Amino acid sequence: SVGSGIGSRFGNVRIMAMASRRRSAPALRACALLVACLTAASLLPTALDFAVPSPSVGAGTRTSLAGSPGIGAAPLRLSGPGAATAGPARVPARAAEAAAATKKGGMDITLLIYFFLWYLGNYYYNITNKLALTAAGGASGFPMTIATLQLGVGCLWALLLWGYPDARSLPDITFEDYKKTLLVGFTSAGAHAASVFALSAGAVSFGQIVKAAEPAFAALIGTLFYGSKVSTAKWLCLIPVIGGVVLASLGELSFAWAALFTAGIANVFAAFKANENKKLMTTPGLKERIGNVGNQFALTMINSFLFCIPLMLVTEGAKLGEFLKLAGTSKVVLFNLIFSGLWFYAYNELATLTIKKTNAVTQSVANTAKRVIVIVGVAIVMGESLAPLKLIGCSIGIGGVFLYSVIDDLVKKGSK
Repeated sequence: SVGSGIGSRFGNVRIMAMASRRRSAPALRACALLVACLTAASLLPTALDFAVPSPSVGAGTRTSLAGSPGIGAAPLRLSGPGAATAGPARVPARAAEAAAATKKGGMDITLLIYFFLWYLGNYYYNITNKLALTAAGGASGFPMTIATLQLGVGCLWALLLWGYPDARSLPDITFEDYKKTLLVGFTSAGAHAASVFALSAGAVSFGQIVKAAEPAFAALIGTLFYGSKVSTAKWLCLIPVIGGVVLASLGELSFAWAALFTAGIANVFAAFKANENKKLMTTPGLKERIGNVGNQFALTMINSFLFCIPLMLVTEGAKLGEFLKLAGTSKVVLFNLIFSGLWFYAYNELATLTIKKTNAVTQSVANTAKRVIVIVGVAIVMGESLAPLKLIGCSIGIGGVFLYSVIDDLVKKGSK
């Protein structure tokens, strides 16, 4: 049967993963849930809106994960003699009560599931990414090839959503609009490629600790190149952020300068990406023509993939045949590469959707919790060091990041 065939295939993958590294088995088993999670996340808002419509969405529209109207969401209009105009899709009588409860502070089930899938995706992306990199030879293997193909997998998923009926509408942009998205794609490509190389050169937990210092890079780059204003309180909060990274570096048993350097480069690209994306979305009418968050991220993913291809060919093109042979014979490499690409796409889009539904303080808490879960969880699963000095540095650094995110609000409240 089809089910037994699929089960057999994944069983073989788990056996090979255990042979290469025993701790990888739980991660590979969880990867089998990815497509189900993606599908569930895509259908979730439509299903829940029928039972508990979001107070921010009109009665005549129902939004899917991708931001496109759900099936049966729009009113049906008939023309001709004696024509009648049908109203919005019917909702159970209790829906209004549920919506009112949500407004009064009731539990937002959709948001909770977004959080869960965002954390799950980020966690398993880091695991599957590291497994693929390790099985392919680490930093001396094919990090650029793996980074590029991960983006390629995400592009295929985006194209699938555009092509599948009622999943996602195409962006209605001109060629001039598309050219404006290229700079965001370039900076996104740099951030992703540098991050993957950092994770191939050192421990995942250490790379995540360094990446947690991104606010320091964002503050500096925003001030120097974009005229951003950063308060004195925020500048002071960067002291524990940088100090925490230094302590974590001293406590990292498998410290590698390449991991520290490339994670820093990733932070630089990420800071430029955030500023360029902010500029892009303030272009009059462009946000409406792109359509939704899903389309925006899909365009960024496609552009990033196109920018990474030349770099991949320059750096690792000579041994591309060797990688293809490895991927064909090692299902640990192949399956973790595919799943890491899907996890990467899924968790980034879910993160954007989650952030849009929350306020600044909730975002700060969520990002802080996410980093702690990923750093500690991945370190345990992958058997990485959690030396006391590293944990202290991690705590100080992430605490500084959280304080950086909320310090201006705290100062305003204190001055009242």
